Amino acid sequence: MDLLSLIPDNISEVLARIIQFTDLRRRILQRNMREIDTPGFLSRDMPVREFAELLNGAIAEHLRSRRLLFRDTPNIKFGAHNSMQIRPIADTHAQAKLQKDRGAYIELQVNKLLENALNRRVAEELFRQKCGTCPAVPQASLDAMLAGDGPIENSSTHFDTAN
Repeated sequence: MDLLSLIPDNISEVLARIIQFTDLRRRILQRNMREIDTPGFLSRDMPVREFAELLNGAIAEHLRSRRLLFRDTPNIKFGAHNSMQIRPIADTHAQAKLQKDRGAYIELQVNKLLENALNRRVAEELFRQKCGTCPAVPQASLDAMLAGDGPIENSSTHFDTAN
């Protein structure tokens, strides 16, 4: 049985979003380790659960109406031309761990990086099997996709995903 035949037609769009998200998350997690000694440092992460729920909703909508609809959430916004903006969130669990045990904090960040890398590799392989190639995410697009602490709606950017 060909498992790819069970995947909805718009799965390439979902996989491209996962690849984008994991690129952004990798950058945030690396920053968490690189800037650990910076005064006023605050550990952050991407809104992973929010993103997963968003994807579940989009896939459910696709199964119901044969259209893929990404809905904005408090930290994730979609715009014209397949643009997506994500605001990193404070990681209070990691911050508390850092205050108690620096080694445990670093281990947590490494484990998150490993999990993120696995998620990306799976998404890339599924995309490759579905489309024959993997979408490239340019560095400039990644910078524009990360929303700062200001209002997210003022940070709209253009980002084309592979179809």
